[in-house]
Amino acid sequence: MNNELEDIKKISIAVIDVFKAFNHKSEPRLIMTLLVKDEEEMLEKNLIFHKSLGVDGFIVTDNNSSDTTPRILQKYKDKGWILEVINEKATNYEQKKWVDRMIWKAKMDHKADWIINADADELWFSSSGSLKTELEQTRANVLVCEMKCVYPEEHKPFWEWDQTVEVVNNPLFYDLSRYSLFTRQNKKVIHRAAGYLQISMGNHKVAMFPKRKAVSNICIYHYNIRGKKPFLNKMINGGKQLEQNPSKHGGRHWRYFYQLYKEGLLEVEYDRVVGKNSYERLKQDGFIRKDRTIPELFARLKED
Repeated sequence: MNNELEDIKKISIAVIDVFKAFNHKSEPRLIMTLLVKDEEEMLEKNLIFHKSLGVDGFIVTDNNSSDTTPRILQKYKDKGWILEVINEKATNYEQKKWVDRMIWKAKMDHKADWIINADADELWFSSSGSLKTELEQTRANVLVCEMKCVYPEEHKPFWEWDQTVEVVNNPLFYDLSRYSLFTRQNKKVIHRAAGYLQISMGNHKVAMFPKRKAVSNICIYHYNIRGKKPFLNKMINGGKQLEQNPSKHGGRHWRYFYQLYKEGLLEVEYDRVVGKNSYERLKQDGFIRKDRTIPELFARLKED
């Protein structure tokens, strides 16, 4: 009953929003939501990067971090960059529910015009130098963004990694995992606050009323694999949480890797995830390419 009432409330608000669903606005207020757990390696750089590209504020849910993530969050809350930190103690990884909660806070409490729902391992990039450039011009209320995986180079900090990967359609030829770094990535969305109804698991789709989609030039650099140890920890911890979630939707790759962990095969699988044994051939065939976009941007930020 509570869920039904909540849905009715959301629809009612969306109907009220109809008249401003596609409004053009210069300098729209852009808020990013982040769901984090033990992200000390990337979190601070993530905040600095997105602030430099026009994000006005962040709402963050911290799900039981045990590293220095809480200290980083407090530092940037004190600076005024982070608008709210939600300390989520549940261990059943209700990602869709938790992100939805942040979206409504962004919309109702912090007057967002546009919302990006990101993970700490994603850098949302616009070649214009500002994520707002496209938001100011579009008449759509949902922008669909491509994801580009960054190849891990464990001897360098992640912001200096300068290789991205292309999709491999015949993974067996290169001895790649079913869920390798070279697997096609699901696109993600940026959406207006007006007309919002519900985000999907993984932030790949969004329900809006009304809805008008457009393809975006904004590209997401995805650092989903940052070395063997972080990968193993992420898949094991994520798999444990998903086991407690009554919903069996979403998280297929986490469930796959967690099953391998329980069978004692996860460490071996990692080499197939990154194409370790076929690296030179993948590079020669154009599936690993040079891309200095992010290192050059961070170099400019350092100079500033």
